[in-house]
Amino acid sequence: MKTIGLIGGMSWESSLQYYQIINQCVKDKLGGHHSAKSLMYSVDFEEIKRLQYEGKWEEATNIMIDIAQKLEVAGADFIIICTNTMHKMAKEVEKSISIPLLHIADATANLIVQNGIKKVALLGTVFTMEQDFYKGRLVGNFGLDVIAPNKEDRKVVHDIIYEELCLGVINEESRQSYLKIINRLIQQGAEAVILGCTEITLLISQDNCTIPLYDTTRIHAESAVNFALKNNKSLLK
Repeated sequence: MKTIGLIGGMSWESSLQYYQIINQCVKDKLGGHHSAKSLMYSVDFEEIKRLQYEGKWEEATNIMIDIAQKLEVAGADFIIICTNTMHKMAKEVEKSISIPLLHIADATANLIVQNGIKKVALLGTVFTMEQDFYKGRLVGNFGLDVIAPNKEDRKVVHDIIYEELCLGVINEESRQSYLKIINRLIQQGAEAVILGCTEITLLISQDNCTIPLYDTTRIHAESAVNFALKNNKSLLK
């Protein structure tokens, strides 16, 4: 089993989900008392959030590079970044290490393509919804047609993430706001929705929606387990 290096704490609410999903998945695949070999570096998210809001992406990139290199030195065999937004600097992080980085958008898009879906709606922070580092990868590398909410709805999605979900606050009113936004995207032709922020899964699930939801947290965590166990099929039950 390969050792998974996790860059977490953005927020710790979703990193908790990563840890739980990864270990449950290993247990399901291997049985017994098996659990994942992993190393997590958890940041102080207040510091990262400040850099995001101030647009100090170069400083944030240097922090992410430093963490990835520390995880490699500590024995990680590959890296995952436990947040969609901070994949903005995934290329720089990947270049700074000699071990693989599993990109959250790639894991999600591969599944969407396998399911024959062409047009998807993207929910996430304003950074993820508005900048090209994520949407551009989905379009350029996988040929997906990606739509985002309008400006007013993007603000609603973003504010709920930072002011509620990252703090562990779950409100029914906010869930209904998200579902109304999703319905407007369905009217624009969305065949599925990417939950492009690792906290959104805390608020809405497939039970709430009439079209497929792609939970990037679960997809990314499960892809990490598959990679960790790759070429070790003799371990599987």
